[in-house]
Amino acid sequence: MRAIVLEKFGGLDSLVIKEIPEPEPKAGYVVIQIKAFGINHAEMHMRRGEWAEAAPVSGIECVGLVKSCPGGEFPIGAKVAALMGGLGRTINGSYAEYTRAPVSNVALIESDLPWAELAAIPETYATAWTCLFRNLEIEKGQLLLIRGATSSFGQAALKMAVNVGARVIATTRNRDRFAMLEKLGAERCELERRDLSKLIPEAKQIDAVLDLVGNTVMLDSLAMLRRGGRSCLAGWLGGLDPIPDFNPLLQMASGVYLTFFGSFVFGTPGFPLSDVPLRQIAADAAAGRLDVKPMRVFRFEEIREAHRVMEANEARGKMVVVHT
Repeated sequence: MRAIVLEKFGGLDSLVIKEIPEPEPKAGYVVIQIKAFGINHAEMHMRRGEWAEAAPVSGIECVGLVKSCPGGEFPIGAKVAALMGGLGRTINGSYAEYTRAPVSNVALIESDLPWAELAAIPETYATAWTCLFRNLEIEKGQLLLIRGATSSFGQAALKMAVNVGARVIATTRNRDRFAMLEKLGAERCELERRDLSKLIPEAKQIDAVLDLVGNTVMLDSLAMLRRGGRSCLAGWLGGLDPIPDFNPLLQMASGVYLTFFGSFVFGTPGFPLSDVPLRQIAADAAAGRLDVKPMRVFRFEEIREAHRVMEANEARGKMVVVHT
């Protein structure tokens, strides 16, 4: 089969299309014929050698058809989504024509949506849904701040939060993105900055913060919450460096909750993929209640260009690769 192999750590030329053996059936796993896969920042960090682990074939998510499933958990030919479970990290991932994913990290996603749209759902929407409705427990009428809202993850969370009746303030580093975020349903936009808690009118009144900027603003996110408010740290758009000399006693706001969610836990006993309503999300998209269309669609041979666009921050939303 054709696969995009990470030959070395570094630039775009590290990704090379090669012929490698197809994955064989294995108990506890599903072999999937990949129809499309999403592009994620994690894969950029893996390519650069900045992630703790990186498999020769990258890619943490995909959609496709079941080719083999020795345990019978999924019927042959079924439409499925797969994400995490070591894909692209400890086992070969989705940058290929076939992959073999743990049964625990595969879910049915029967839908008539085009493959490009289905491919935009698994990682982005599963993670956004979990952050919003498990970690943050968002409800109708609550005020949510999304930091880093122009990312594909941020846009998905914005759309899902608005759909349940939450009020959303969105941040971005670029004022030119305000109109796009407001069109998606944001009540208002703010320019992202490290001391936003000192400037935002709703300081100490915000119910929840979805923080996709990361460690550089984590303490600032906590400072703007009401008593009992929650912040969920779920992204590192501001970089992976840890908080220097972190001292909760002197720096952390009192009476608020800090939570974290990393999608690498999907498929573990506490975080079954079946907990996420992927089929309902696809059904909402098919019915026009949720727009999951990717911002850019690439061919398999255009993987380097897809990474270039991601690295240059030109994506402006979810990007997917479709097998033609």
